[in-house]
Amino acid sequence: MHQLLLLRHAKSSWDSADTPDRDRALNPRGRGAATLMRGAMRDLGLEPDVILVSTARRTLETLELLEPWDSTPLVEPMDALYLAPPSVLLDTLHAVADTARSVMIVGHNPGLHELALSLLPPDAQADLHQEPLRTLARGFPSGALAEFSIAVPWSRLGAGGGRLVRFVSPRELEGGA
Repeated sequence: MHQLLLLRHAKSSWDSADTPDRDRALNPRGRGAATLMRGAMRDLGLEPDVILVSTARRTLETLELLEPWDSTPLVEPMDALYLAPPSVLLDTLHAVADTARSVMIVGHNPGLHELALSLLPPDAQADLHQEPLRTLARGFPSGALAEFSIAVPWSRLGAGGGRLVRFVSPRELEGGA
């Protein structure tokens, strides 16, 4: 059994219109949300073996705020993950060695949200009475984390191939609705 963690970067700054999108930094709220998410990940025992991260500044800063890890994950910054569509994210996962038990992607919407929805089995997509499914169906906010259980090798992961274990957002961690 594998574990897939999908983490959207925390809130980034829009202070300067001159800053290229790839170079936007986290804003103070985003830094706080990433710190909250790290505490939640520790409390839940979520520690990936492999971390695939977009090379955008906001994703790298989000990842930096999740450190240090108890063990040392393999971290692979990847240009291809910048604003990647779900097909690219899935192709990237297909290349992960099956010896990696837990993989985390730190990336962007809409690709992460679309990938997360595609991994749900068809019957789960219709079963929105479960809170994590209902929350995920509404969107994938900045700083949110989806955890999936994956029963197939990474190379065979496809549509409907995941079971949503939990979906956690910074707003939920802050005690908001």
